[in-house]
Amino acid sequence: MQNYAVVIHQDPDGGFWGGVPALPGCYSQGETVDELKQNIREAITGVLEVLKEEGREPDSNIQILDVAV
Repeated sequence: MQNYAVVIHQDPDGGFWGGVPALPGCYSQGETVDELKQNIREAITGVLEVLKEEGREPDSNIQILDVAV
């Protein structure tokens, strides 16, 4: 099992959406953060399956920084 960072955004119109920086094009949404977590897991699984079918690997050059200002 591999962990992926997910960037979560609150939609001003309600709900949440998130993207996975290491998997370009991997996005999902949900009415709650818990729903988003479930949906993004499905999206990640789908993207990983496609990459595997294409003989590709996730982008390993992505780095997530936690910056305090």
